[in-house]
Amino acid sequence: MNLDEFLYRLHYETEKITPPDWEVNWEDAPLPYKLYTANLPVVELTRNHSNILSPSTHPTLTDLSQFLSYSYGITQLSESFLSLDSVDTWMTYRRFAPSGGALYPSEVYLYVKLHELPTGIYHYDAAHHSLICLREGNFDDYLDQALGNRCDMSKCFAAVFVSTFFWKNFFKYHNFSYRLQGLDAGFLLGQMLEVGKHKEFGTGVYYQFLDGAINHLLGIHEDEESVYAVLPLSIDNNMKWFEDIKDVQTTSAKLCEELVPIHLQHYMKSKVVHPYPMLRKLNQACMLHTFSNDKKRSINNVSPLVKIPQTNDISNSFSKACRHRYSPGQDFVLKPLQFETISHLLNELTFMSHYRNDIDQDISLLTSRVSLRFTSYGVEGLSNGMYEVCTSTHKIKQISQGDYRMALQDGLLSDFVNMAQIPLSFNFSGSRKHYQELYGYRGHRIQHMETGILAHKLLLAASLQSMNGHPVLGFDVPSYDGLFQLGKYERTSLLQIPIGYHRPPARLQSHLDV
Repeated sequence: MNLDEFLYRLHYETEKITPPDWEVNWEDAPLPYKLYTANLPVVELTRNHSNILSPSTHPTLTDLSQFLSYSYGITQLSESFLSLDSVDTWMTYRRFAPSGGALYPSEVYLYVKLHELPTGIYHYDAAHHSLICLREGNFDDYLDQALGNRCDMSKCFAAVFVSTFFWKNFFKYHNFSYRLQGLDAGFLLGQMLEVGKHKEFGTGVYYQFLDGAINHLLGIHEDEESVYAVLPLSIDNNMKWFEDIKDVQTTSAKLCEELVPIHLQHYMKSKVVHPYPMLRKLNQACMLHTFSNDKKRSINNVSPLVKIPQTNDISNSFSKACRHRYSPGQDFVLKPLQFETISHLLNELTFMSHYRNDIDQDISLLTSRVSLRFTSYGVEGLSNGMYEVCTSTHKIKQISQGDYRMALQDGLLSDFVNMAQIPLSFNFSGSRKHYQELYGYRGHRIQHMETGILAHKLLLAASLQSMNGHPVLGFDVPSYDGLFQLGKYERTSLLQIPIGYHRPPARLQSHLDV
């Protein structure tokens, strides 16, 4: 099938993109982290960090260690049943950022310039909380060119590369993994942006870069793994972010010629890796081989508005929110919920929803491109019904009245969440064309990463209010599009997050020091 047909089925006819006889081989599942087997230099990182993310004006290796611990470190071992009717258990290695099925298809690489270790390219070994040196050297000029000369890497002390390792969740979700991979990268970026904010690091997300050159620098093969986003870190107040592209002559192929390729062996545990031709084909179609200086316009959605009461006690309990974040399923419990709690929730979301990016080249609200609607039930001071959110003006608008819980339940592809016990359910929607008119097939993954960033900020905001949410992709998209009245806006449902109170999870858990 061609790519347009694949993306259509990916959203609206998901049963047609996975073979009916597809079975998950849990015995041959890949590890949720990448392990290099070559004899490479290892930098051990500090453990047992303070629960407080203290700001740093002169970043050290300890600061970088804390950034990585809170961003993508393994924080918990959890043993749970494979299904409700199974006696078989499954051990998962959980992190502060959520992931579909706790499979964590993203990997983290860094370009580090700190006096405590050699300047160069490193892989973050989450299993051992250490850095594995892949290349030594100063690559400021190389990265400046790979980013279109829109970032002064000399003013950065590090740059983070978030990649997707395709097999890590394809083994379970087959082609549907493509949607999860973009969202997972967004969840991770959302966590990194919040950690960076608390460390007072300057951050900005680059979605557009010369893919082949970046992958070549890291020594990863694009048929197996590919970088989705670049996040430079800086403490220089004079840092200029996202300047206009200055040199359109640079190509990925020319940059690759400047560096000797590296081929490093790694261990993933799986003995049999099934092919994923559509994911490889899409990844190739997404790649930038050269830059264009055509000015990209941003996409904005205008929503009608109604006032939300302001609260002025934005919480600084970020560490607590990270530790308490959890994705409930059948353990949601319907309890009285005050409208004031929703006000706090939306205040937190507003506070966290600004970030620098190279789509609009400014500090923008995520909700300018990813729209939010929610249904409410049993909230004191708020009628049961459906509402639209506009965090930029701190207002909501009631779209309709009624109890939508059963309609939401009927739209799920399986009953893994009990919607009857949930007071709030948030719908994330975006352009049906997935930015394709501006960014080609790359627009689809950009849209899903932005959705993941906003969704993670909502999850953290809910955790701060002693609630939790469960990111849901297993729903019938046409059904939810109709339910949330998205058709007339040419929008489609990208993610659903029910939010509420819950019982303690029915699993054996052990927290790890971070």
